[in-house]
Amino acid sequence: MLKILRVIFLISLFSQGIPVNRLFGQEKEGMVKYTPDFRFNDGIYINFDQVKLNSPIPKAKLLTSIDYNDREFFKKILEGDKVYFYDNMGVRQEIAKNSLWGYSRNGVLYVQVQDNFNRITFVGSICHFVADVTTYDTRSYNSPYGYYDPYYSPYSYSNYYNPYNPYSYRSNMTRSELKQYLIDFESGKVLEFDVENTELLLMKDNQLYDEYVQLSRKKKKDLMFVYVRKYNEKNPLFIPVPAQ
Repeated sequence: MLKILRVIFLISLFSQGIPVNRLFGQEKEGMVKYTPDFRFNDGIYINFDQVKLNSPIPKAKLLTSIDYNDREFFKKILEGDKVYFYDNMGVRQEIAKNSLWGYSRNGVLYVQVQDNFNRITFVGSICHFVADVTTYDTRSYNSPYGYYDPYYSPYSYSNYYNPYNPYSYRSNMTRSELKQYLIDFESGKVLEFDVENTELLLMKDNQLYDEYVQLSRKKKKDLMFVYVRKYNEKNPLFIPVPAQ
């Protein structure tokens, strides 16, 4: 009878979107619940699996002449195109900088986006951070004046770039802007912080997801971060204990 009641109880938990490990054996040996006081092990993370294991390549295994105590150690070592290090077998390895996931400095994670390393300011089962990214706007026009004319309309079919037209030109515009991102700590996926991706991540918690999808579009947009916080409170992140 008790076994049947236990099964019914577990089914009810699943139906409410409550992870069972929050109630049974949540405090695993060697794992700690993430809090703002938690400090990740310092070093370079090649991939997200190393982040989940809290096991970066430590400074001592990085091949460099930079002083380990230099406050700008990571900035300097990442100025080159490659990073050199010794693996667990003591064999010298190298990896392209743009292939790295990121690094941890003073216990704080920095993730790479477009060759820039951005501090993750909000860590949890769903992380949030802001990155300075470059966007590109490439347009081709056939201005009869041979130069950019702000009053000239490029939208008719005949006005697109024509290589045989000496007055045709391309406009390659770039701009820098701040964009918000989310990281799913289970998969490591980096997603733009918008309504659709917030819904996608909330699907792992049936109760919160059902609440969120019933909101109006405006409310969904206004409460995105509120629901990310709610999710993290209900589904805390557990990480391997930092090395002493």
